[in-house]
Amino acid sequence: LDKTSLGALAAGSPVNLERAMTAATRFGGHVVQGHVDGVGTIASREPSENWEWVRVNIPADLMKYVVLKGSITVDGVSLTVNEVDDANNRIGLSLIPETLRLTTLGTKQPGDPVNIEADVMAKHIERLLEARSQK
Repeated sequence: LDKTSLGALAAGSPVNLERAMTAATRFGGHVVQGHVDGVGTIASREPSENWEWVRVNIPADLMKYVVLKGSITVDGVSLTVNEVDDANNRIGLSLIPETLRLTTLGTKQPGDPVNIEADVMAKHIERLLEARSQK
């Protein structure tokens, strides 16, 4: 509970659950594992004609894993990063109506905590580069 946003939930609070991709199906999404790397907060919401801009403050140590058009998981929802603001440790996401309707991200408000999972491939690459530099 001290490493996730789950401590802010009460009995009966909705959470996002998604079935894992199987090896027998077509790969059609982001590579995510369901691990929580840190807790961020919803910074702002801005309605748009076809989607809603949601900006999320994430822990500074996770920003190094974020790239424009890369993937990130927010409260268990795998999303594409559409804006990177390194100066403020903030990312921007454009959430389509289906995502807003089917996930808890549709009801999260500025200040609400969210679980963040950084891109696992970026973490692997970092680890490999660290090992290489120690030789």
